[in-house]
Amino acid sequence: MSTMEQGAAGTAVSWDEGEEAFECCDVTIRSGEQVSDVYTQLEKLGEGKFGTVYKLQEKATGKIRAGKYFRTRTPKERQAAQAEVELMNLLHHPRLVQCLAAFQSPRELVMVMEYVAGGELFERIVDDDFEHTEPSSIQYMRQILEGLQYMHGQAIVHLDLKPENIVCVSPSSHWLKIIDFGLARKLAPGTPVKVLHGTPEFMAPEVVSFEPVGLATDMWSIGVICYILLSGESPFQGDNDMETLSNVTAAQWKFEEETFSEVSQQAKAFIRQLLQKDARRRLSSSQALLHPWLQQPVQSSTKALSKERIKQFLTRRKWQKTGKALLALNRLALRSPNLAGDTTNSLGEEGDSPCEC
Repeated sequence: MSTMEQGAAGTAVSWDEGEEAFECCDVTIRSGEQVSDVYTQLEKLGEGKFGTVYKLQEKATGKIRAGKYFRTRTPKERQAAQAEVELMNLLHHPRLVQCLAAFQSPRELVMVMEYVAGGELFERIVDDDFEHTEPSSIQYMRQILEGLQYMHGQAIVHLDLKPENIVCVSPSSHWLKIIDFGLARKLAPGTPVKVLHGTPEFMAPEVVSFEPVGLATDMWSIGVICYILLSGESPFQGDNDMETLSNVTAAQWKFEEETFSEVSQQAKAFIRQLLQKDARRRLSSSQALLHPWLQQPVQSSTKALSKERIKQFLTRRKWQKTGKALLALNRLALRSPNLAGDTTNSLGEEGDSPCEC
């Protein structure tokens, strides 16, 4: 069954497999009931500093979910976990992974998430039977931006946008969802937010410089993701994390002729308007959706983009997920006058928040 979705221009876009039904609800944390009363715990899906993610099966319906188990042994841990549930209640959109229930026990809080079974977008792209073209990339970017536009409309900034956090709804679908809101923050007027966490090659200059972040911080990351999607190359990747962070701070990047020879001028213009060091000059999520590159009619076939460089990118990302990013940020913090005497910044290691899928 084919599905039609309204594109950014208001034109119906034909898509492949029908999108799964969108489930959402306002979650109230249940403290008089255990997660094991309602769900059967299956295999482990991931692990991070906050706790563990397990696959769950709802006893009454047989539906598969994902359970994010937070340690809440201290008031601070409990507050952080409950804050994430409250934030998820503001994010009811089909392009954003949903929280469907939450259970609080004396020592842990469990968020029951929808189970997103299709795997990471970039992992799917390199499959032999998966088409990778500029028009298909436009479809992916539209979906990501639709989810981000909704988030930003709620004054919520994700702060950890990277390929691992863009996943396919199912193994046979091209529909996407943004996942992992463990670092997301709700912004308030007149209250500057500074953070020092994330993944070096996707961090915006203002994060590296420990300056106030905003909605435009996510848009920089979108520019990096789009650059990699179209070329397989990472615009700021250095020989080590310190060099990467230095490249980000300087906003030094270019379109390599070899890797962008098949990419349109409109696509390059789109990326150029996102990878602006001055956050005020970046496209907003709404402006990005209206960009001419994303307004193009969908073409049924066009020249395939290289998958080999994306395969190399994925290989590098797998071995790179170590504590090196944390060490580099610590070194940077020691050098930065903005961080002198600061003890409240959030310094996170890559991989702190495993995905809900």
